[in-house]
Amino acid sequence: MTRNTIIGVFAKSPIKPLEKHIRLVTKCSKQLIPFFNACTSLDWDAATKIRKKISTHEKEADALKRKLRLELPSGLFMPVERTDLLELLSEQDKIANKSKDIAGRVLGRKIVIPETLQVSFITYLERNLDAIQKAADAINELDDLLETGFRGIEVELVERMINELDSIENDTDTMQITIRQDLLDIEDGLNPVDVIFLYQIIDWVGELADIAERVGARLEIMLARK
Repeated sequence: MTRNTIIGVFAKSPIKPLEKHIRLVTKCSKQLIPFFNACTSLDWDAATKIRKKISTHEKEADALKRKLRLELPSGLFMPVERTDLLELLSEQDKIANKSKDIAGRVLGRKIVIPETLQVSFITYLERNLDAIQKAADAINELDDLLETGFRGIEVELVERMINELDSIENDTDTMQITIRQDLLDIEDGLNPVDVIFLYQIIDWVGELADIAERVGARLEIMLARK
């Protein structure tokens, strides 16, 4: 297939909207940093406004997901398998959904991370967001992968990104164990119901990196089929 033919197929492909979608969900998840900072400061008005931003970004991502599903071509000249794209899109969308769930649960109960855990929690959250950004970086290479026919240096670059994503996810697993242990050490002095929700929020934040890793895994499957 010539370069012009490839670009012609690409122009009609869903890859650009898929890349736009991952940028939207990344933007959504990054709002969790100012959101938790507002909660820590007991600035619930600011937290409410940020939560609305998260919800808006999630709705935008959801609308783009539905549009892409409806308009996704199924012809013989699709550059990648339709089912692979749909599964990749579904995993990406879960990042925005989980971000909205986290903000909604925290704001709904006005959960405040205990002072002794605040620094480690934000570091943990940031590392999970690193995983999402790394997944987004890999997805944003899809157009270049298409132009090169899923061969050469570009494939090596994406594979390296996926390996880095796996490493980040391993980091978050280790950090989650530590922060759960730190919470266990102080939970006797906290409201028992709050403790239950704190463990849940820690787990949900950890799921962000898990989902990002699954995005990388779906992309790796696409590469393996080429």
